[in-house]
Amino acid sequence: MERDKHFVLGVYEDEDVLLAAIRKVRDSGIKIMEVYSPFPVHGIDEALGYKRTRLPIAAFLFGLLGTSLALLMQIWMLGFDWPMIIGGKNFASLPPFVPVTFELTVLLSALGMVGTFMVVSDLKPYKKPRLMDIRITDDKHVMAIDLAGNKMSKEDIRKIVGDSGASEVNDKDFE
Repeated sequence: MERDKHFVLGVYEDEDVLLAAIRKVRDSGIKIMEVYSPFPVHGIDEALGYKRTRLPIAAFLFGLLGTSLALLMQIWMLGFDWPMIIGGKNFASLPPFVPVTFELTVLLSALGMVGTFMVVSDLKPYKKPRLMDIRITDDKHVMAIDLAGNKMSKEDIRKIVGDSGASEVNDKDFE
């Protein structure tokens, strides 16, 4: 069985039932690949055991890069490459550099976060999206369990998901 090809899907009507089901399924030793929902559900990250994101660290590092590049660029251009005295100030006076430094910091931080998010989330322009169930865009919550990522049999997983409060338990196969 190849990874990410065969799934068991539990379809849930209510987010409270879904949260209880996530805890029950995880406590039984089943690894949940993902839970899809038509709207944000408070507490689902903790129930799935997700760690806190490190995206703010990436934002800080990209911002630091933007600040460094802005200051280096301005000091080099106005201090060494083409020195000009503007308003009687020194060649490389820092106060006039603040607006450009701020803007480049914000720009590189924002672009860096978007790029980092896309790489970490495996979002590629040529990748075809997998839609587990069309109803996740409307009113249903779907718990997707990758069969290759679990040691239990398909029938045992289907029974546990069904006992957890799922209104439907379906199989989904991808090529």
